[in-house]
Amino acid sequence: MGVWQLLLVATVMLLGLFGVLAPGVPGTWLVWAAVLWWSLHEQTGLAWILLVSSTALLLLTQVVVWQLPPRRFRGVGLTRRTIGCAGAGALLGFVLVPVVGAVPGFVGGIYLSERLRLGGHGQARAATRAIMRAAGTSVLVELFACLLIVGAWAGAVLWG
Repeated sequence: MGVWQLLLVATVMLLGLFGVLAPGVPGTWLVWAAVLWWSLHEQTGLAWILLVSSTALLLLTQVVVWQLPPRRFRGVGLTRRTIGCAGAGALLGFVLVPVVGAVPGFVGGIYLSERLRLGGHGQARAATRAIMRAAGTSVLVELFACLLIVGAWAGAVLWG
């Protein structure tokens, strides 16, 4: 696979990561489609293993998300800035503390955004808890799964 195709696959994966954060966008399926595209072009054992494992992980993620309470974005003060800070925090945490850093980074991003918006620790903490209860947990589960898949793909491309 050429450099331009790899860049297109990476772009689709990046759009998928942003899509997880946007309501109504099938971000997880964009990430999966990018892995499928890459696997069909590579046709190596590593590519097929990554495709099968990412498919299984995304199906498991969908089951977990269905078991969580439904997302309620209205009434909790969720802003685009909060979603952006949560996504940036998850990505930064994923890179700084590989894999497990995405969870505290996501929650920390929400807290930081709410602290800047509301001003106080107590109010920001209460708003963070409300956002995580209303929608944050399901978004975090999907984002974490997609980050794992993108990280595995990047590792397969760089070292495979």
